[in-house]
Amino acid sequence: MKTTVLALFLLCAATGFGQAAVGGSALSAQPSVLEFQSHESTASQHSMGTAQNLLESAGYTWAQGERPLWEVSPASHQTPLGDSARMLRKEHSADKKAEKVWNNN
Repeated sequence: MKTTVLALFLLCAATGFGQAAVGGSALSAQPSVLEFQSHESTASQHSMGTAQNLLESAGYTWAQGERPLWEVSPASHQTPLGDSARMLRKEHSADKKAEKVWNNN
């Protein structure tokens, strides 16, 4: 256990000293200013490009508006939890009961 902790400490210490030695000196305090290139033509108004069909031979279909969900998806009818419990209780009472009872003494 002591060997593992010592090895972990040496690894962390070597990593820390190795990062401090990068570049040969400490980090400079001089700020580095980042300048962005200017592209004025990007914001100008121009005409749209030509339409391209991404599908090879398929036709083009479109629709307008929205359809309500009740038209698209089938209606789902769920049985209430109480009805399910009553049905299971009725099935359980109708099942065969065990005839032999084992008693291991």
